[in-house]
Amino acid sequence: MATKPPQGDPVQDAPKVAERKRAAAGLPAIGHTLRMAHQQMGVKRTALTLLSVNQKDGFDCPGCAWPEPEHRHKAEFCENGAKAVAEEATLRRVTPEFFAAHPVSDLARRSGYWLGQQGRLTHPMYLPEGADHYEPVSWERAFDIVAEELTALSSPDEAVFYTSGRTSNEAAFLYQLFARRLGTNNLPDCSNMCHESSGSALSETIGVGKGSVLLDDLYQADLIVVAGQNPGTNHPRMLSALEKAKANGARVVSVNPLPEAGLERFKNPQTPKGLTAGTTLTDLFLQIRIGGDQALFRLLNKLILDTPGAVDEEFVRGHTHGFEQFTEAARAADWDETLAATGLAREDVERFLRMVLDSERIVVCWAMGLTQHKHSVPMIREIVNFLLLRGNIGRPGAGVCPVRGHSNVQGDRTMGIFERPAPAFLDALEREFGFAPPREHGYDVVRAIRALRDGEAKVFFAMGGNFVSASPDTEVTEAAMRRARLTVHVSTKLNRSHAVTGARALILPTLGRTERDLQASGEQFVTVEDSMGMVHASRGRLEPASPHLLSEPAIVCRLARRVLGTEDDVPWEEFEKDYATVRDRIARVVPGFEDFNARVAHPGGFALPHAPRDERRFPTATGKANFTAAPVEYPHLPEGRLLLQTLRSHDQYNTTIYGLDDRYRGIRNGRRVVLVNPDDAQALKLADGSYVDLVSEWRDGVERRAPGFRVVHYPTARGCAAAYYPETNVLVPLDATADVSNTPASKSVVVRLEQSATD
Repeated sequence: MATKPPQGDPVQDAPKVAERKRAAAGLPAIGHTLRMAHQQMGVKRTALTLLSVNQKDGFDCPGCAWPEPEHRHKAEFCENGAKAVAEEATLRRVTPEFFAAHPVSDLARRSGYWLGQQGRLTHPMYLPEGADHYEPVSWERAFDIVAEELTALSSPDEAVFYTSGRTSNEAAFLYQLFARRLGTNNLPDCSNMCHESSGSALSETIGVGKGSVLLDDLYQADLIVVAGQNPGTNHPRMLSALEKAKANGARVVSVNPLPEAGLERFKNPQTPKGLTAGTTLTDLFLQIRIGGDQALFRLLNKLILDTPGAVDEEFVRGHTHGFEQFTEAARAADWDETLAATGLAREDVERFLRMVLDSERIVVCWAMGLTQHKHSVPMIREIVNFLLLRGNIGRPGAGVCPVRGHSNVQGDRTMGIFERPAPAFLDALEREFGFAPPREHGYDVVRAIRALRDGEAKVFFAMGGNFVSASPDTEVTEAAMRRARLTVHVSTKLNRSHAVTGARALILPTLGRTERDLQASGEQFVTVEDSMGMVHASRGRLEPASPHLLSEPAIVCRLARRVLGTEDDVPWEEFEKDYATVRDRIARVVPGFEDFNARVAHPGGFALPHAPRDERRFPTATGKANFTAAPVEYPHLPEGRLLLQTLRSHDQYNTTIYGLDDRYRGIRNGRRVVLVNPDDAQALKLADGSYVDLVSEWRDGVERRAPGFRVVHYPTARGCAAAYYPETNVLVPLDATADVSNTPASKSVVVRLEQSATD
């Protein structure tokens, strides 16, 4: 039987610390998975639900975007995927009676963990202006309220339409269609905060802002580089792919400021070996200083250029542009500067080079550790340079692999959720629906917060997510949200964004991935796109958590009819009744989705075309893959300061907190910890177990403080520290963003550590 939610917030002021783990998964992962699933769902529901996750006739995990193999286990899920499913399929409920008992002022004092543990939302809820309690509201009245505020705007550009990466392809396509039919491109999304830097770099260099590999490419690779990523926590099923690649002869280099258990050893819980010894994954660990990756790859590229026969000259001549300018920049790379920027030993870089030269097929994988710096875009461009030099794009077993962190974040962008849409997409939309979409670029996440702060945006509508907790500069973001006339959140569960509201607020409860979606034409399915461009169906199996829920497509369609009028030329009512009609329109608007309905009916779905991978054709401005030659950048630390990266615990998915432990790092019963290298701690006179305030330093001179963090002596790279978000998002200045992509620079925050008043 499922357990009841916690009544009070757990005390987190004394985290327990033990030795970090040096292996991931295994029997502990099985036990932890079953315990958390039973707490939320009970035994019978756990079995029914988990056996449908990621199956060809089941539903897509609402967690990460790692792809499924062609041949799947009966248990095709990981520990953290099971936690995500359990949180959605929970038997706990947040009813109108809950909101009557808990004013918004009380919710605002609660932790994200406590809010999320309360269960599934059951009714549309409305917070009137001046009130402190949400109250139940009919769907009709809820749509009237949104329409009142939208039609009162001076311009459609005073509305912001945010999208979380959980939203299906069908809902995302309808959502962007509604926003553009209304007249705005203000369509920020969670990509703006994560892989926008990847898309910016890849679009310029290879012509497609997505990864160029499929799972089979990892299995065929000679060398896999995993940089700025912790798959053991953030993409655990990736460990199975690395294990298979290792069995096929691949070697793995991990480049990261922290040692991570999942990349050291993987105990696959689905094999006898995995339950005992496991598999060593990393052959070479490069413990790089935060932000030093561009310098590392620039030096590697110089060394490749200096090695006779190492460059794939035929590929470079036939398929690339800008080689001469790149060569000039690369040859200027300096050993001393690189070692200072990276903190690496020369012999480790030389060993990495030997592994590169011994490998014909190389894949480079990365995640947020590379994308959230001021210089993230040139950093990723340098990785592309590295791959282009030896022809490692556009052949089996090689390519770029940005690993997306949310189950359909890539699909949402493919469907047009983008504040800077391509003219060709808008042209196709205009041909299909007969209206002229707006052409002026809209707001991304950072610009949307500025617009709300400055009174230039007045309505904020979120399709999923937890915008307030996910965004940088927490105090600025919360103040900006409170200036809105109306905030609306389409949600499955309670989160902090529901407690930080505009003058009026709505919570619109929606179906989850796990639930059956019954519309007028019958039972529906939706589709998603994984991190490698595979599109497949997702079919919920459970009865909805409440009869008062609407699906995301239904919410968009009903809202559009109310705002735009029933005489609007777009057949919103038809789209709500039958999602196949939405897919027919997608097939005519979005390249690669031709004959969508027929192709997605195939078990396992289909791969979207990718010109660099499929044809070695590069749809860039030059018609070729572009070498680039940006100046090398890396963070410079003032004396007595540390460079902080924000990261997840193992009991966490994005801003969703499943528990208060970080098992692999040895942290229990608390999240306010800061990991500091023992030598740095000694120099700063910080004892293990002491308490400090984290204070960020930036050029605006504003003091941003996160108080009361326990110091944990931990083997981080020298000069570097780490702490969990969203607690540390308060330290990230809104205007501290990556060049080009405008992604918050959450992985390189200069901080000083001051003794806490509570110590």
